[in-house]
Amino acid sequence: MDIRPIESRDNEALANVIRTALAEFGANKPGTVFFDPTTDALFELFRTPGSFYFVATIAEKVVGGCGIFPTENLPDGTCELVKLYVAKNARGTGLGKQLMEKSMNWAKEYGYTQVYLESMPELSKAVSIYEKVGFKSLDHPLGNSGHCGCDIWMIKSL
Repeated sequence: MDIRPIESRDNEALANVIRTALAEFGANKPGTVFFDPTTDALFELFRTPGSFYFVATIAEKVVGGCGIFPTENLPDGTCELVKLYVAKNARGTGLGKQLMEKSMNWAKEYGYTQVYLESMPELSKAVSIYEKVGFKSLDHPLGNSGHCGCDIWMIKSL
């Protein structure tokens, strides 16, 4: 297993991992990244200053990813943990947690002081992992992610 920065050649494979995972959990609904056009161009999206995206591969095949993004209108010093998805064949290996921790470490080194995320009940396994690493629930969204299909909001100090 290898974790590395995103490359332009990863776009199609990552979009497939993300949409397949959302469909598996019944979370392929409007207002989510399933229908977000940036899902097909993650390399380009993560060229935004203050952002970074890690890709996980097994035998050079993309099996997941996770990133940090300076979502519009978040409080000062806050970034968003975004697009954390792992292919079915790589789940249960700790890969998701590794991707998340690597992303949060990058965010802290970059100077962010808090990390925010959005999720949904269909992804309850991920939510339990977020809680285990110290994310706390919020009763309202922060910033302007554009993902109105998410109704779980969490934040963690770095």
